[in-house]
Amino acid sequence: MNDESENKMGSPTPEELRQQVERTRDELGQTVEALAGKADAKTQAREKATATKKQAAEKTAELKEQAAEKATAVKEQAAEKSAELKEQAAEKTAAVKEQAASATAQIREKTAQAAQAVKDKTPEPVQEKTAQAATQVRESAARAGQFAVDRTPDPLLEKADRAAKAARANRTPLLAGGAVLVAFLLIRRGRGRNK
Repeated sequence: MNDESENKMGSPTPEELRQQVERTRDELGQTVEALAGKADAKTQAREKATATKKQAAEKTAELKEQAAEKATAVKEQAAEKSAELKEQAAEKTAAVKEQAASATAQIREKTAQAAQAVKDKTPEPVQEKTAQAATQVRESAARAGQFAVDRTPDPLLEKADRAAKAARANRTPLLAGGAVLVAFLLIRRGRGRNK
């Protein structure tokens, strides 16, 4: 306030009062705007926090869904791979069994052929001697068996009887093997004399 604008009593003029009111309004308006801005910043921060929480919840749900989908896919792949491996194992087992059966059949066939070849190549006198030797072995075994029966206690006889029954059940392969062995030894012996 300047000296000219004051009246003689020292009080402001109406014009000065209007200007002063206008300045006060402007200052008050600026203060209100500043306060509103601050209040608005808090509201914006709250809204931003709420939006961030919402986004985080949506992202979490999305990630959970993706994880569940991937877990399901992995389980399905594991089940498929397991089934595939089981199938391959079954196929390999079947192939091995088939090969084993084939090999067994070939061995039986070759054994039969070898036995027939030995029989065919063995001269009749040797075959006769083999048959005689087998007969002598049977007779000697029978005599030894009778002697053993006469001198053996009953519990031991029962065990021997069971063993004899088992041997009789497998008699043909045992006799055939013994005959082949005797024939082989006789042939070898005959060749040794020819040298």
